[in-house]
Amino acid sequence: MDDSRPADNRSRIESVLDAERADLEHSAERTRAERDDVRDGRADASADDEHDPEGSTLSSEWSRIEGIRRGLSARLKENMQAMARLTAGTYGLCTRCAGKIGAARLTARPSAGLCIDCARELEREKSGA
Repeated sequence: MDDSRPADNRSRIESVLDAERADLEHSAERTRAERDDVRDGRADASADDEHDPEGSTLSSEWSRIEGIRRGLSARLKENMQAMARLTAGTYGLCTRCAGKIGAARLTARPSAGLCIDCARELEREKSGA
């Protein structure tokens, strides 16, 4: 991200983060509605989806939706943290090593809190490699 005009840049970043948050909140609402539909299906005692060869089971749908919900929740948290870093003046700095996060990474992932090297290292640590 261009640092030549910080005030304009901050405003642009806020707009990007706001738009990202709105998209995530919209997706979260759709996911809640989908979860409620599955919950209603589970409540229907006549639904014998476990033996339906044509479709997925309510349990697998519930698991799929719950995974999406957790992912959206994590991304919303990242978005809020990015907005807090923007307010604090530390947006664009890696929260792990304090180095600059590349402009391409911030363009692709505006809520990124880690530089690409730290993100890769963290993934290696998580995978046990």
